[in-house]
Amino acid sequence: MFNLVIKNGKIVTADKIIEASLGINNGKIAAIIAAGTEIQAEKVIDAKGNYVFPGAIDTHAHLNDPGYLWREDYAHGTAAAGVGGFTTIIDMPLQNEPAMTDGKILDKKLEAVSPNAYVDFCFWGGLVDYNLNQLKELDEKGCVAFKSFIGPVSPDYVSLTIGQAKEAMEICKEFDGRAGFHCEDYSLIKWEEARAKRKDTNDWQDFLDSRPVIAELIATQNIIDLAKEVGAKVHICHVSHPRVAEIIRQAQNEGVDVTAETCGHYLTFTDQDVVKNGSLFKCAPPLRDAAAVEGMWEYVSNGTLSAIASDHSPCELSEKSEEKHGVFGAWGGISGIQNVMQVVFSEGVIKRGYCPTLLARSLSEGPAKAFGIFGKKGAIQVGFDADLVILDPEKEWEITPESLYYVNPISAFVGLKGKGLPVCTLVRGEVVAQDGQLVGQKGYGSYVRKIK
Repeated sequence: MFNLVIKNGKIVTADKIIEASLGINNGKIAAIIAAGTEIQAEKVIDAKGNYVFPGAIDTHAHLNDPGYLWREDYAHGTAAAGVGGFTTIIDMPLQNEPAMTDGKILDKKLEAVSPNAYVDFCFWGGLVDYNLNQLKELDEKGCVAFKSFIGPVSPDYVSLTIGQAKEAMEICKEFDGRAGFHCEDYSLIKWEEARAKRKDTNDWQDFLDSRPVIAELIATQNIIDLAKEVGAKVHICHVSHPRVAEIIRQAQNEGVDVTAETCGHYLTFTDQDVVKNGSLFKCAPPLRDAAAVEGMWEYVSNGTLSAIASDHSPCELSEKSEEKHGVFGAWGGISGIQNVMQVVFSEGVIKRGYCPTLLARSLSEGPAKAFGIFGKKGAIQVGFDADLVILDPEKEWEITPESLYYVNPISAFVGLKGKGLPVCTLVRGEVVAQDGQLVGQKGYGSYVRKIK
């Protein structure tokens, strides 16, 4: 007798699709059962021949809680995540008040957000120039990685120099921690911005030109070289271009422990969306050309990029105003935590013909392994948490503001149409979203620590 059985599903793993039923007890996967077998259960969910994916893990989310709640909070952000198929989110330490840079701040943040979470969550620890002696404590409290910037960052945070990054890697190596980096070269970007501002007016091409691919390449190569020198574990955040992915692939082949992510928007939109539509499509690194989008899919497919994240970076509509802030001052960030899974299924499986196993690898297994939570999260295996997403591959959709659970229902993804939609999301065996509607209980989401 199981607490719950999911029957008539096509179970998607990282390497195969099988027709089977899942038996769930006490929030964990207890059995994978051959299709057609009679099973006793307290409750049954009929998957109706749809795909059953392991719950997606968002490796890069800014939920702004506590501190910047006019942009997003845990109640809205984790509700949106659950509706979209993310069963675990890894929350960033910046755009928090204060930034999460030591153990006491972590404890207060955990106390503040836990009552409001609908899905499970992990924390990135802060990595700035004033908390290098706090990294071990943050690791002991469960942080799965440590976030730093080599390029420009918002005023509530601090960029590192290459020298500081080297020391941080040496410290993280002592406790087997992974340091993550926003890789864009600071000096190159600041100089290109200054050059652009010499003109009487600036347009969106000026913004794109101020953050060229070479800035991302230089910073990524520097971090890889440091990691190789130190023997450290690093993660490259939001890779936007196949040239950057290629140097990561080469480093991986040389034995450097470097993982990397891209985002749903880099696999969907192009630089021309920025030129035509403006600030809603502004992000950093910026969107690249159409050829780069196609190239990025290849690096997801070959496993160089172990994760597809949202880099959910919300704001109020007024903060996106080009009229008020100009192209350089308008808020840079795309809200996407609710839509990544449906978009990459439509773009990858439906449009480009990739096998659905690609999503199990890049949304679940890859993220869990990179961030030290595999064994609990990241796969449909006996003993793992029953984090599951039933996805209807035939379900057509259009993203509307009314469908979004964000504090601010604005997104570059609004208006996009596609096919293939999560229709049921379970976190530890409990249904949290059904048919695009939130049905879970606030506070059910729990804090997930790195597995030691």
